[in-house]
Amino acid sequence: MHKVFIVSDGTGRTATQALRAALMQFPDQDVEIILHSEIRTEDDIEQAVKESHVAKGFIVHTLVSNQLREVMITTARKKNVETIDLMGPLLARLSGFFRHSPTEKPGLFSEINREYFKRIDAMQFAFQHDDGQRPDELHKAEIVLLGVSRTFKTPLSIYLAFKGWFVANVPVILDLAMPEQIYNLPQGRVFCLTTYAHNLASLRHVRQEYLGVLVDHYANLEYVQHEINYANNLFKRRPEWPVIRVTNKPIEEIASEILAVRNEIIKSGP
Repeated sequence: MHKVFIVSDGTGRTATQALRAALMQFPDQDVEIILHSEIRTEDDIEQAVKESHVAKGFIVHTLVSNQLREVMITTARKKNVETIDLMGPLLARLSGFFRHSPTEKPGLFSEINREYFKRIDAMQFAFQHDDGQRPDELHKAEIVLLGVSRTFKTPLSIYLAFKGWFVANVPVILDLAMPEQIYNLPQGRVFCLTTYAHNLASLRHVRQEYLGVLVDHYANLEYVQHEINYANNLFKRRPEWPVIRVTNKPIEEIASEILAVRNEIIKSGP
């Protein structure tokens, strides 16, 4: 059996995928792939080369550091170990094309991937926990938004989710009890959204006209005021829940305010 060693200063995923694609052209060869990831020091490289030498193997490496690539070349030559540098030539050509040196920071691709998939997970979480869905999973949320209808709970949830936060939102409905789970959440998790009755009634009226559907009392100013009073009284009974006024504020500003308040609560501790 042939042994091919992958040496990477990141996860090794790039080199592994490239190697497996190449090995498809050699279907009759029995090959074992041995991964050395997160290689950051000369000692790490010397150990990987030593193992490859003992196994009479071959090294495929993706090292972004020019210094470590040089160590790999000289160490492998001393041990008579064959190597292929997948990253060096590409970085050199790109440096010439861009007329700029690479950062040589390892693991950037993996870091970007992690952030991307975290956002995807956060977006999915926001959709699954929108408008009071799955209240038994509120403990999984990093931020829980409370408010009456049209206080921007859903757009705020989506915006914060795009930033990587796991957000749930729960509607405050007149004379309807809140989910019990929300009262067990730690401080800095629940945020209350409120506004002025006149502004909210106007928003609801526009919403009704857009949808072409009229709902009794939904945009009535007196009813809206009663609804907001009910929500505000509920919020007052839980002083540890910050209240954020959303009147005439863009989503970005409201989200920044929520995160700033949350950060202050976390800093101040229990």
